[in-house]
Amino acid sequence: MSQPTSPPKPIDLRLDRFSGYLSIKLEGDRRMVLGEIRKKWLVLQPEEFVRQLLLQFLLRDMKYNRNRITVERGVAVNGDPKRTDILVFNVHMRPFLLIECKAPKVPLSTDTFRQAAHYNGPLQVPYLMISNGRETYVAQIDYATESYRFLSAVPEW
Repeated sequence: MSQPTSPPKPIDLRLDRFSGYLSIKLEGDRRMVLGEIRKKWLVLQPEEFVRQLLLQFLLRDMKYNRNRITVERGVAVNGDPKRTDILVFNVHMRPFLLIECKAPKVPLSTDTFRQAAHYNGPLQVPYLMISNGRETYVAQIDYATESYRFLSAVPEW
């Protein structure tokens, strides 16, 4: 797949503003967060924090339909079981947006984008997104020309 020549600018979604919407509790010595989509308590790891903030952004700012979002969905990639962080489906229940989340301290790189692209193999989504909560990149995939271009905003649902 051909790549753009200039490096993209990251998108700042200002995810910290959604922290107040998260339900967090202490269970023993572990901090837990109530998963917005799965409606179960999860250990509040840094990557999970980013995932939950992104879900708030998708639901509140972008008005994505919660019934079209799956979290940590299993997908077979070359026969190996993998899990997508967030997968959004369009109104026809076709995969629309694949999101790979990283902890805030993990720098985003071409390797992160390749990981998301690898998971996308069997899904063939039109949009890929990677985020560590501070920086976000979104790419639109053109399968006909085997190319992609970075976007300056998250696509409308």
